[in-house]
Amino acid sequence: MRARLAAPLSLLLATSLCPQQTAHSFVDEQLAHPRVKLAAREKDAAWRALFQEKKLHFPPGRLLLLAFKRESILEVWSSDRPAAGFSLVKSFRICATSGRLGPKRRYGDGQVPEGFYEIDQFNPESAFLLSLHVSYPNPSDRILGPRGHLGGDIFVHGNCVTIGCIPITDDGIKEVYWLAVLARQSGQRRIPIWIFPSRLTDDRFNALARAHSREPDLVAFWANLKEGFAFFERDHRLPEITISADGRYQFRSPSP
Repeated sequence: MRARLAAPLSLLLATSLCPQQTAHSFVDEQLAHPRVKLAAREKDAAWRALFQEKKLHFPPGRLLLLAFKRESILEVWSSDRPAAGFSLVKSFRICATSGRLGPKRRYGDGQVPEGFYEIDQFNPESAFLLSLHVSYPNPSDRILGPRGHLGGDIFVHGNCVTIGCIPITDDGIKEVYWLAVLARQSGQRRIPIWIFPSRLTDDRFNALARAHSREPDLVAFWANLKEGFAFFERDHRLPEITISADGRYQFRSPSP
């Protein structure tokens, strides 16, 4: 399967819809949708060249998405091997937002979630061209949020309109979606997406804490997110993340 993915895109597209095929890969299934096929044609070569420039394996073995709300940036990181650190490949502008800084806690609040999530579904027929579903609410949200409907249907998608999602333009979602398809085909069933209120460096966290000093619960939540941010910043490796009974994220180095 890796050898086939490494083949030129022209060969991949030519064979993906062959009527004689009986077993369909994830790439095959996605390329059956015209928007994904267009994204592949437009973006594959540029990604291949960028990964070569960064000295990274293409197609990617593992991806990580980092979103920073205040900076309006979505970063794409990649790693060749489970034990290797991640490298920043490309950044995309988040072109619209809603709500305020802080987590999403209920249906209809207009908030973009904050926390540690995964891309768990692909939508090749989205109302916003293409979209990648974010696994909100996670167990932490369910513990910390009020009882009742917490909302959902949070996506990284095209266009530049949103109520609680992460839009990165039509051109941007073509790039990110196609790269995510390739990572999924390479075996990464869940792609981490971490959403922060800001880059949680010491200076920026302290500024947030001062600005929201009358919201101690919010500042405590951000301090917990900062632990995960700092863990990744040390060597660009992913921690193992668990969630305690009180909804806090806990981070530790993965088992060797």
